[in-house]
Amino acid sequence: MIVAGIGCGRGTLSEDIENLILTVLASFGIAREKLDAIATEASKADESGIANAVQSLSVRLVRCSLADLDGATDRVVTRSSRVQALKGVPSIAEASALVAAGRNARLLGARVAANKVTCAIAISEAS
Repeated sequence: MIVAGIGCGRGTLSEDIENLILTVLASFGIAREKLDAIATEASKADESGIANAVQSLSVRLVRCSLADLDGATDRVVTRSSRVQALKGVPSIAEASALVAAGRNARLLGARVAANKVTCAIAISEAS
């Protein structure tokens, strides 16, 4: 399973989200067709940019609770003091990718940020 974890500002364009996902996948040599899901913190899941990116990329959306994200804290690479202050967790993109990819998931690298979007890729064996 391959999951793109996404963090973004309100009103972020779907094109910016899609472009970053595709750039990060390509940096790891992963074809777009291999992406199974986009994951994000539950309150961001209704953002039109994320919803449109999910539809455009034909993947499922995984909504992650703050409690689930907190549970992945020890496995994230990058920590954001801003996200910690706003949400009470140190990571949205990395933690969301890990949570959605499952118990044995691992990050392929640190999150990448561009145009008010952060993206991290997690991979796991399908369960």
